[in-house]
Amino acid sequence: MGDVLVVAGPGVVPDAGLLAEVAAREFTALGVRGALVHARDAAHLLSLARGGAVVIPGPSPEVRELIGQPIGPVVWVDVERADDVAAGEGATHLHGRGISGLAWGIRHAVHRMRHPSRRIAYGASRDQWGDLYVPGGARNAPVVVLIHGGYWRSIWAADLMEALCADLTGRGFAVWNLEYRRPDLHGWQSTTADVAAGLAALDTVNMPAADAHPDVDLGGGAVAGSPALDLGRVAVVGHSAGAQLALRAVADGVRVALAVSLAGVLDLVEGDRRWLSSGAVAAALGHPSTEAAARRGAEEPAHVYRVSSPLLRLPLNAPQLIVQGTDDDLDLIDFSRRYARAAQHAGDEVTYLEMSGDHFAVITPSTPIWQATAEAITTALA
Repeated sequence: MGDVLVVAGPGVVPDAGLLAEVAAREFTALGVRGALVHARDAAHLLSLARGGAVVIPGPSPEVRELIGQPIGPVVWVDVERADDVAAGEGATHLHGRGISGLAWGIRHAVHRMRHPSRRIAYGASRDQWGDLYVPGGARNAPVVVLIHGGYWRSIWAADLMEALCADLTGRGFAVWNLEYRRPDLHGWQSTTADVAAGLAALDTVNMPAADAHPDVDLGGGAVAGSPALDLGRVAVVGHSAGAQLALRAVADGVRVALAVSLAGVLDLVEGDRRWLSSGAVAAALGHPSTEAAARRGAEEPAHVYRVSSPLLRLPLNAPQLIVQGTDDDLDLIDFSRRYARAAQHAGDEVTYLEMSGDHFAVITPSTPIWQATAEAITTALA
């Protein structure tokens, strides 16, 4: 049990009753006491939020100036998209998810309260970091790397995977929840480079502090030098677009004991042709799948699709678990089934798991499809 305060800033647009309904539903689901308060002005909001709250700031310039200030572990939730907003030290900024963003903000606040982690930077950008969770007293724990999805758009972030972080840590795994620069703001090459760098950073996390790379923040050395991670037993797990990034990293040579796709976007050429998520594939990669090839008078997919689409990179030469809910987007079901068959035909060791569940059931710890997935990961890393 805990207490969560939600603060709505002056001039917020969403209906007050609807915000109250969303907050109450999350309080009940998470088993916390909570309240929603409407702030009169910036001073009132600051007095309420200092020390920690979930805040919908609204349009007030005076309130928005507070977002970048170090006033505590505030979760700032902009219901509209708000790029280039940097939260103050210890705070989080979620944006662009509509009113549902309030639910995600409350979940993030409760998760952070219940499941502390160590944030470790692997680059200079504010999006180049991972949250490391290590079971209490663990030594040489197997590692699960989580790569979030969101169709490669910056409104979605690593908080999507926090429920799995808690579940997997409870099962005895160390968890590396990876954030990365998304291509809508930074370009496709930055995204793929960040995933590779974030995976490579695990080696540095296990190093003594004196040997660590200077660009990696080891958090005062509390993690550095501690043999908490067994890097010989690593599973990389991606959800949706994150599955594409995970499997592409394995195709590029990252060595893992298991690669897991959760409702993955595994066929980028067909994903583009079918206008998946309103053109998300071409928007992320920079152009349609055949545009560059057509200019050369060729019919094959453009180079970036050939190197990025997991289906076109087979065999991966690593054990794989392909998980798909039957209530998901029909195109994703098609991608997962065809990918699993093609991977097996190419000689890869592949387990295909299809069960009842929608796109988010595969990252919801209470669902049968996730329970079966977690058991498969446990067996693979035993």
